[in-house]
Amino acid sequence: MGFEAEEKVLELIDKRKETIVEFLKKLVSFPSVTGDEWEIQNFIADKLGKTGLDVDMWEPDHEALKKHQAYVPVKEGYKKRPNVVGIHKGTGGGRSLLFNGHVDVIPPGPSDSWEYGPFSSEIRGNRLYGRGSSDMKSGLAAMTMAVDCLIEAGVRLKGDIILEFVMDEELSGNGTLACVMKGYKADAGICCETSSLHVQPACIGRVWFEITVQGKPAGIQKRWEGVNAIEKGYEVVKAVSNLEAIRINQLSHPLYPDKLSSLPCMVGMFESGSFPSAFPDVCTLKGSFATLPGEETDKVKQDFVDHILSYSKTDPWLREHPPEVKFVGYCGDSAELSTDHPIVTTLSQNFEQVTGKTPEITGRQGAADIRYLIKHGNTPTVIFGPGLTEQMHANNEWVNIDDVITATKTLSLTIMDWCGFEP
Repeated sequence: MGFEAEEKVLELIDKRKETIVEFLKKLVSFPSVTGDEWEIQNFIADKLGKTGLDVDMWEPDHEALKKHQAYVPVKEGYKKRPNVVGIHKGTGGGRSLLFNGHVDVIPPGPSDSWEYGPFSSEIRGNRLYGRGSSDMKSGLAAMTMAVDCLIEAGVRLKGDIILEFVMDEELSGNGTLACVMKGYKADAGICCETSSLHVQPACIGRVWFEITVQGKPAGIQKRWEGVNAIEKGYEVVKAVSNLEAIRINQLSHPLYPDKLSSLPCMVGMFESGSFPSAFPDVCTLKGSFATLPGEETDKVKQDFVDHILSYSKTDPWLREHPPEVKFVGYCGDSAELSTDHPIVTTLSQNFEQVTGKTPEITGRQGAADIRYLIKHGNTPTVIFGPGLTEQMHANNEWVNIDDVITATKTLSLTIMDWCGFEP
């Protein structure tokens, strides 16, 4: 009976391929740049309601979020920026499963850098183009249509399904934090972020920093009386690069064999000076570093400060005028599950059933909202979604349509296995 039910669902997904693609096209057509999530969230809430799910749509309480230890500071609040959660109640006696995904996308940039319009949902061959097609509206389509097809096929699940559609992932992750604070949790979770169809039970952390370097202003005729903050700033840039080399040499993690990609520690912004013929009195450096699963963020931050100050002591000026290090903006912990956790093995087995291939088990080369679900939401969560990771935030972003169908099938079977269903 179980095999027949699974085959029925897989056949239905094949028959509904065009419907799945049309749903994805509609999602991509919304210009839901972070801060403008209202329209797409209303569309999703309507879709979930028509599918038969209970729908919870609310604007997160920004003041309440600020009080949580995992809150990431943002400038804008959440007026007309709702979260949407859909709940499918099971018949009872099965394990619950939570799906998570974000609806916001980064800005598309200049339109002339796109071969097709960034929100045109253009299809060429087997690719669907548009901002968010890979990151991560294809994942949203897969998780939504997996549940939709199970319901249409008449599968009576025992366990509950929760579908989270969150805003403000790109700049903070506070949307998922708001879901956690509202009490949404399950026996396991799947975050349908772009993963190249890899099963990813871990993500790195990311911390933004800001370093202020003092100089001594002087005009061009008396430059020997001054200290160029730009030159001293470059000394601090070297300190940051030196720390990256040390961490790459000393740290390791089995899911992150490519340490050069996994452990960036870099300066991305260098701000100084107001006049071409004068030494500036201050230089500001902004950058970020990554943390591996298992590292405590607070300790890595302190190690970063200690290294910058220690390295600076090799310079006479910086020794007497030490740089000021602050951590501002984004700060996300790393997170991981054991590779033999039941949700990891269940998902992997169903991917193999759908494709005939053993999935690659990798660590995500970026921060992800699973950190909230694992560390604060009591929901062990793995990442799995369509779309190539190298397409994230790319011009002419695209997703392979067949990968979306593969993900939809894999998620459908995983739901059936995990939640159980009535014969």
